[in-house]
Amino acid sequence: MHLATPGRRDAPVPPDDAGVSFVMPVLNEERYLRRAVASTLAQEVPGPVELVLALGPSTDASRAIAREIAAADARVVLVDNPAADIPVGLNLAIRASRYPTIVRVDAHSELVPGYTRRALATLARTRAANVGGVMRADGRSPFQRAVARAYNSRVGLGGGAYHGGTEEGEAESAYLGVFRRTVLEEVGAFDESIRRGEDWELNLRIRRAGYRVWFDPTLSVVYWPRESWPRLVRQFRATGAWRGELVRRYGRRNSLRFFAPPVLVVAAVASVVVGVLQATGVVRGRRSGLVHAPVTAYAALVGAVALGPGGGRRWRDRAWTAAVLPSMHVPWGAGFLWAIARGARDTVDTSRLDGRNTPLP
Repeated sequence: MHLATPGRRDAPVPPDDAGVSFVMPVLNEERYLRRAVASTLAQEVPGPVELVLALGPSTDASRAIAREIAAADARVVLVDNPAADIPVGLNLAIRASRYPTIVRVDAHSELVPGYTRRALATLARTRAANVGGVMRADGRSPFQRAVARAYNSRVGLGGGAYHGGTEEGEAESAYLGVFRRTVLEEVGAFDESIRRGEDWELNLRIRRAGYRVWFDPTLSVVYWPRESWPRLVRQFRATGAWRGELVRRYGRRNSLRFFAPPVLVVAAVASVVVGVLQATGVVRGRRSGLVHAPVTAYAALVGAVALGPGGGRRWRDRAWTAAVLPSMHVPWGAGFLWAIARGARDTVDTSRLDGRNTPLP
Protein backbone atom coordinates (compact mmCIF):
# COMPACT_ATOMS: atom_id res chain seq x y z
CA MET A 1 0.00 0.00 0.00
CA HIS A 2 1.33 3.44 -0.95
CA LEU A 3 1.14 5.88 1.99
CA ALA A 4 2.16 9.08 0.19
CA THR A 5 0.58 12.32 1.42
CA PRO A 6 -1.26 14.45 -1.19
CA GLY A 7 0.72 17.53 -2.16
CA ARG A 8 4.05 16.05 -1.06
CA ARG A 9 6.91 14.79 -3.19
CA ASP A 10 7.48 11.07 -3.47
CA ALA A 11 11.04 9.78 -3.39
CA PRO A 12 11.92 7.42 -6.26
CA VAL A 13 11.79 3.68 -5.66
CA PRO A 14 14.65 1.86 -7.44
CA PRO A 15 14.33 -1.80 -8.41
CA ASP A 16 14.48 -4.24 -5.50
CA ASP A 17 17.82 -5.63 -6.63
CA ALA A 18 19.48 -2.27 -7.43
CA GLY A 19 21.88 -2.54 -4.49
CA VAL A 20 22.56 -0.91 -1.11
CA SER A 21 25.56 1.13 0.05
CA PHE A 22 26.33 1.18 3.77
CA VAL A 23 28.45 4.13 4.94
CA MET A 24 30.28 4.28 8.28
CA PRO A 25 32.65 6.95 9.69
CA VAL A 26 35.34 5.44 11.93
CA LEU A 27 37.52 7.11 14.55
CA ASN A 28 39.05 5.26 17.51
CA GLU A 29 36.54 2.42 17.40
CA GLU A 30 38.74 -0.64 17.95
CA ARG A 31 36.37 -1.93 20.64
CA TYR A 32 33.31 -1.82 18.40
CA LEU A 33 34.37 -1.85 14.75
CA ARG A 34 34.42 -5.60 14.11
CA ARG A 35 30.93 -6.09 15.53
CA ALA A 36 29.55 -3.05 13.72
CA VAL A 37 30.94 -4.31 10.40
CA ALA A 38 29.81 -7.88 11.02
CA SER A 39 26.23 -6.82 11.77
CA THR A 40 26.24 -4.69 8.62
CA LEU A 41 27.60 -7.31 6.23
CA ALA A 42 25.18 -9.88 7.69
CA GLN A 43 22.20 -7.87 6.43
CA GLU A 44 20.29 -9.91 3.87
CA VAL A 45 18.96 -7.74 1.04
CA PRO A 46 18.28 -8.42 -2.65
CA GLY A 47 21.01 -7.20 -4.96
CA PRO A 48 24.63 -6.21 -4.32
CA VAL A 49 25.88 -4.46 -1.19
CA GLU A 50 28.99 -2.53 -0.24
CA LEU A 51 30.28 -1.01 3.00
CA VAL A 52 32.34 2.16 2.73
CA LEU A 53 34.42 2.97 5.83
CA ALA A 54 35.57 6.59 6.15
CA LEU A 55 38.71 6.28 8.28
CA GLY A 56 39.65 9.18 10.51
CA PRO A 57 43.14 9.61 12.05
CA SER A 58 42.63 7.06 14.83
CA THR A 59 45.20 6.67 17.58
CA ASP A 60 44.12 3.10 18.35
CA ALA A 61 44.05 0.00 16.13
CA SER A 62 40.95 1.02 14.13
CA ARG A 63 42.76 1.57 10.83
CA ALA A 64 44.61 -1.74 11.05
CA ILE A 65 41.37 -3.54 11.84
CA ALA A 66 39.64 -1.83 8.91
CA ARG A 67 42.43 -2.80 6.50
CA GLU A 68 42.27 -6.38 7.72
CA ILE A 69 38.50 -6.48 7.20
CA ALA A 70 38.76 -4.94 3.71
CA ALA A 71 41.46 -7.41 2.69
CA ALA A 72 39.20 -10.29 3.64
CA ASP A 73 35.97 -8.99 2.05
CA ALA A 74 35.78 -7.25 -1.32
CA ARG A 75 32.49 -5.61 -0.32
CA VAL A 76 34.37 -3.32 2.10
CA VAL A 77 35.81 -0.11 0.65
CA LEU A 78 38.13 2.25 2.57
CA VAL A 79 38.36 6.03 2.15
CA ASP A 80 40.45 8.48 4.17
CA ASN A 81 38.80 11.14 6.32
CA PRO A 82 41.74 13.22 7.59
CA ALA A 83 39.40 15.90 8.93
CA ALA A 84 37.92 13.31 11.36
CA ASP A 85 34.54 15.11 11.37
CA ILE A 86 31.51 12.83 11.01
CA PRO A 87 29.67 14.79 8.27
CA VAL A 88 32.86 15.06 6.22
CA GLY A 89 33.43 11.32 6.53
CA LEU A 90 29.83 10.55 5.62
CA ASN A 91 30.03 12.69 2.49
CA LEU A 92 33.31 11.08 1.47
CA ALA A 93 31.79 7.63 1.91
CA ILE A 94 28.64 8.57 0.01
CA ARG A 95 30.65 9.95 -2.90
CA ALA A 96 32.72 6.75 -2.99
CA SER A 97 29.64 4.51 -2.96
CA ARG A 98 27.67 3.25 -5.97
CA TYR A 99 24.16 2.12 -5.15
CA PRO A 100 20.82 4.03 -5.08
CA THR A 101 20.01 3.43 -1.40
CA ILE A 102 22.37 4.71 1.32
CA VAL A 103 22.30 3.19 4.81
CA ARG A 104 24.12 5.14 7.49
CA VAL A 105 25.76 2.99 10.16
CA ASP A 106 27.59 4.16 13.27
CA ALA A 107 30.73 2.31 14.34
CA HIS A 108 29.31 2.43 17.89
CA SER A 109 26.20 0.53 16.76
CA GLU A 110 25.02 -2.86 15.51
CA LEU A 111 22.22 -3.39 13.00
CA VAL A 112 19.73 -6.03 14.12
CA PRO A 113 18.98 -8.86 11.65
CA GLY A 114 16.46 -7.83 9.01
CA TYR A 115 16.95 -4.09 9.62
CA THR A 116 17.84 -3.14 6.05
CA ARG A 117 15.26 -5.37 4.37
CA ARG A 118 12.48 -3.89 6.53
CA ALA A 119 13.78 -0.35 5.91
CA LEU A 120 13.72 -0.90 2.15
CA ALA A 121 10.15 -2.16 2.38
CA THR A 122 9.12 0.89 4.41
CA LEU A 123 10.80 3.27 1.95
CA ALA A 124 8.93 1.67 -0.93
CA ARG A 125 5.61 1.63 0.93
CA THR A 126 5.74 5.24 2.12
CA ARG A 127 7.78 6.74 -0.74
CA ALA A 128 9.80 8.55 1.94
CA ALA A 129 13.28 9.93 1.28
CA ASN A 130 14.65 8.72 4.61
CA VAL A 131 13.48 6.18 7.16
CA GLY A 132 14.82 5.45 10.64
CA GLY A 133 13.87 3.41 13.67
CA VAL A 134 14.59 3.09 17.37
CA MET A 135 17.98 3.48 19.04
CA ARG A 136 18.26 0.59 21.51
CA ALA A 137 21.07 1.65 23.82
CA ASP A 138 22.85 -1.16 25.65
CA GLY A 139 25.89 -1.54 27.86
CA ARG A 140 28.32 -4.04 29.34
CA SER A 141 29.83 -2.28 32.36
CA PRO A 142 27.66 -0.91 35.21
CA PHE A 143 28.39 2.64 34.06
CA GLN A 144 27.64 1.97 30.38
CA ARG A 145 24.42 0.16 31.30
CA ALA A 146 23.35 3.18 33.37
CA VAL A 147 24.01 5.47 30.41
CA ALA A 148 22.02 3.09 28.21
CA ARG A 149 19.09 3.22 30.64
CA ALA A 150 19.24 7.01 30.51
CA TYR A 151 19.28 6.95 26.70
CA ASN A 152 16.24 4.68 26.65
CA SER A 153 14.34 6.84 29.15
CA ARG A 154 12.05 9.67 28.06
CA VAL A 155 13.72 11.80 30.72
CA GLY A 156 17.25 11.01 29.62
CA LEU A 157 17.19 12.37 26.08
CA GLY A 158 13.93 14.24 25.99
CA GLY A 159 11.51 11.74 24.51
CA GLY A 160 12.40 11.86 20.81
CA ALA A 161 10.57 9.22 18.74
CA TYR A 162 13.74 7.24 18.03
CA HIS A 163 14.42 6.85 21.77
CA GLY A 164 11.38 4.67 22.29
CA GLY A 165 8.51 5.77 20.08
CA THR A 166 5.89 3.18 19.16
CA GLU A 167 3.76 4.95 16.55
CA GLU A 168 4.77 4.91 12.90
CA GLY A 169 4.59 8.11 10.90
CA GLU A 170 6.32 11.22 9.60
CA ALA A 171 9.15 12.47 11.79
CA GLU A 172 11.30 15.53 12.38
CA SER A 173 14.50 13.51 12.07
CA ALA A 174 15.68 9.90 12.03
CA TYR A 175 18.33 7.93 13.88
CA LEU A 176 21.12 7.08 11.42
CA GLY A 177 18.82 6.78 8.40
CA VAL A 178 18.21 4.82 5.21
CA PHE A 179 18.24 7.35 2.34
CA ARG A 180 17.50 7.54 -1.34
CA ARG A 181 20.67 8.71 -3.08
CA THR A 182 18.84 10.94 -5.57
CA VAL A 183 17.34 12.98 -2.72
CA LEU A 184 20.71 13.30 -0.95
CA GLU A 185 22.22 14.58 -4.18
CA GLU A 186 19.35 17.01 -4.67
CA VAL A 187 19.51 18.60 -1.20
CA GLY A 188 23.31 18.52 -0.94
CA ALA A 189 24.09 15.67 1.50
CA PHE A 190 25.52 16.55 4.94
CA ASP A 191 26.49 20.10 5.90
CA GLU A 192 30.20 19.82 6.71
CA SER A 193 30.13 23.01 8.79
CA ILE A 194 28.02 21.21 11.43
CA ARG A 195 30.00 18.79 13.57
CA ARG A 196 27.12 17.50 15.71
CA GLY A 197 23.41 17.41 14.88
CA GLU A 198 24.21 17.07 11.20
CA ASP A 199 21.46 14.46 10.83
CA TRP A 200 18.75 16.83 12.13
CA GLU A 201 19.89 19.59 9.78
CA LEU A 202 19.96 17.26 6.76
CA ASN A 203 16.48 15.98 7.54
CA LEU A 204 15.27 19.56 7.83
CA ARG A 205 16.47 20.22 4.27
CA ILE A 206 14.86 16.97 3.08
CA ARG A 207 11.53 18.05 4.57
CA ARG A 208 11.89 21.56 3.19
CA ALA A 209 12.34 20.03 -0.27
CA GLY A 210 8.92 18.42 0.14
CA TYR A 211 9.98 14.86 0.93
CA ARG A 212 8.97 12.73 3.90
CA VAL A 213 11.22 11.60 6.75
CA TRP A 214 9.64 8.49 8.23
CA PHE A 215 9.83 6.79 11.64
CA ASP A 216 9.25 3.03 11.72
CA PRO A 217 9.32 1.56 15.25
CA THR A 218 9.81 -1.97 13.88
CA LEU A 219 13.36 -0.93 12.94
CA SER A 220 15.95 -0.93 15.71
CA VAL A 221 19.70 -0.45 16.07
CA VAL A 222 21.80 -1.40 19.09
CA TYR A 223 23.89 1.56 20.24
CA TRP A 224 26.81 1.34 22.69
CA PRO A 225 27.17 4.59 24.70
CA ARG A 226 30.41 6.11 25.99
CA GLU A 227 32.19 3.91 28.52
CA SER A 228 33.46 6.46 31.05
CA TRP A 229 32.31 9.54 32.89
CA PRO A 230 34.77 11.99 31.28
CA ARG A 231 33.86 10.77 27.79
CA LEU A 232 30.16 11.06 28.51
CA VAL A 233 30.51 14.61 29.82
CA ARG A 234 32.66 15.70 26.85
CA GLN A 235 30.25 14.10 24.39
CA PHE A 236 27.20 15.84 25.84
CA ARG A 237 28.88 19.20 26.15
CA ALA A 238 29.76 19.08 22.44
CA THR A 239 26.28 17.85 21.53
CA GLY A 240 24.67 20.66 23.50
CA ALA A 241 26.97 23.25 21.91
CA TRP A 242 26.03 22.18 18.41
CA ARG A 243 22.34 22.14 19.28
CA GLY A 244 22.82 25.72 20.44
CA GLU A 245 24.44 26.48 17.10
CA LEU A 246 21.47 24.94 15.28
CA VAL A 247 19.12 27.10 17.33
CA ARG A 248 21.15 30.16 16.33
CA ARG A 249 20.84 29.17 12.68
CA TYR A 250 17.28 27.81 12.54
CA GLY A 251 15.47 29.20 15.58
CA ARG A 252 11.96 27.93 16.18
CA ARG A 253 12.34 24.91 13.95
CA ASN A 254 14.08 23.24 16.89
CA SER A 255 11.84 21.28 19.25
CA LEU A 256 11.05 22.84 22.64
CA ARG A 257 12.50 19.76 24.36
CA PHE A 258 15.99 20.94 23.40
CA PHE A 259 15.60 23.92 25.74
CA ALA A 260 15.05 21.88 28.91
CA PRO A 261 18.76 21.29 29.77
CA PRO A 262 19.80 24.97 29.41
CA VAL A 263 16.81 26.01 31.53
CA LEU A 264 18.00 23.52 34.16
CA VAL A 265 21.51 25.01 34.14
CA VAL A 266 20.17 28.56 34.52
CA ALA A 267 17.90 27.42 37.37
CA ALA A 268 20.80 25.64 39.10
CA VAL A 269 23.06 28.69 38.87
CA ALA A 270 20.29 30.92 40.21
CA SER A 271 19.67 28.48 43.06
CA VAL A 272 23.36 28.44 44.03
CA VAL A 273 23.66 32.24 43.92
CA VAL A 274 20.53 32.79 45.98
CA GLY A 275 21.58 30.04 48.38
CA VAL A 276 24.90 31.80 49.03
CA LEU A 277 23.12 35.13 49.53
CA GLN A 278 20.68 33.48 51.93
CA ALA A 279 23.49 31.84 53.89
CA THR A 280 25.28 35.17 54.27
CA GLY A 281 22.11 36.98 55.30
CA VAL A 282 22.06 39.27 52.28
CA VAL A 283 18.72 37.85 51.12
CA ARG A 284 15.88 37.00 53.49
CA GLY A 285 12.26 36.04 53.18
CA ARG A 286 10.29 32.97 52.24
CA ARG A 287 9.68 34.06 48.68
CA SER A 288 13.36 33.95 47.90
CA GLY A 289 13.24 30.23 48.55
CA LEU A 290 11.03 29.74 45.49
CA VAL A 291 14.11 30.02 43.30
CA HIS A 292 15.14 26.57 44.54
CA ALA A 293 11.87 24.95 43.38
CA PRO A 294 12.98 24.04 39.81
CA VAL A 295 16.15 22.31 41.03
CA THR A 296 14.21 20.53 43.76
CA ALA A 297 11.67 19.35 41.20
CA TYR A 298 14.47 18.14 38.91
CA ALA A 299 16.12 16.22 41.76
CA ALA A 300 12.77 14.60 42.54
CA LEU A 301 12.36 13.64 38.88
CA VAL A 302 15.83 12.07 38.75
CA GLY A 303 15.07 10.17 41.94
CA ALA A 304 11.76 8.92 40.56
CA VAL A 305 13.46 7.67 37.38
CA ALA A 306 16.26 5.99 39.33
CA LEU A 307 13.86 4.29 41.73
CA GLY A 308 11.39 3.36 39.00
CA PRO A 309 11.41 0.31 36.73
CA GLY A 310 13.86 2.00 34.33
CA GLY A 311 16.46 2.66 37.01
CA GLY A 312 17.90 -0.82 37.19
CA ARG A 313 17.40 -3.89 39.33
CA ARG A 314 19.84 -3.32 42.18
CA TRP A 315 20.50 -0.34 44.40
CA ARG A 316 23.92 0.09 42.80
CA ASP A 317 22.27 0.29 39.37
CA ARG A 318 19.79 2.87 40.63
CA ALA A 319 22.58 4.97 42.10
CA TRP A 320 24.43 4.89 38.77
CA THR A 321 21.26 5.98 36.97
CA ALA A 322 20.75 8.89 39.36
CA ALA A 323 24.34 10.01 38.83
CA VAL A 324 24.34 9.63 35.04
CA LEU A 325 21.24 11.69 34.27
CA PRO A 326 22.61 15.05 35.48
CA SER A 327 25.98 14.12 33.94
CA MET A 328 24.15 14.21 30.60
CA HIS A 329 21.80 17.14 31.18
CA VAL A 330 24.14 19.68 32.81
CA PRO A 331 27.02 19.50 30.27
CA TRP A 332 24.47 19.52 27.44
CA GLY A 333 22.78 22.61 28.87
CA ALA A 334 26.09 24.37 29.58
CA GLY A 335 27.31 23.68 26.04
CA PHE A 336 24.03 24.95 24.63
CA LEU A 337 24.21 28.24 26.54
CA TRP A 338 27.85 28.78 25.59
CA ALA A 339 27.03 28.26 21.92
CA ILE A 340 23.95 30.48 22.03
CA ALA A 341 26.18 33.27 23.29
CA ARG A 342 29.23 32.66 21.11
CA GLY A 343 28.38 30.00 18.53
CA ALA A 344 29.74 26.46 18.48
CA ARG A 345 32.77 27.62 16.45
CA ASP A 346 35.33 24.81 16.44
CA THR A 347 33.75 22.71 19.21
CA VAL A 348 34.54 19.02 18.69
CA ASP A 349 33.45 15.88 20.48
CA THR A 350 36.75 15.09 22.19
CA SER A 351 35.27 11.88 23.64
CA ARG A 352 36.10 10.30 20.28
CA LEU A 353 39.70 11.49 20.10
CA ASP A 354 41.39 9.14 22.58
CA GLY A 355 41.79 5.49 21.71
CA ARG A 356 43.61 2.54 23.20
CA ASN A 357 40.77 0.64 24.80
CA THR A 358 40.70 -2.97 25.88
CA PRO A 359 38.92 -5.04 23.20
CA LEU A 360 35.46 -6.29 24.11
CA PRO A 361 34.90 -10.01 24.65
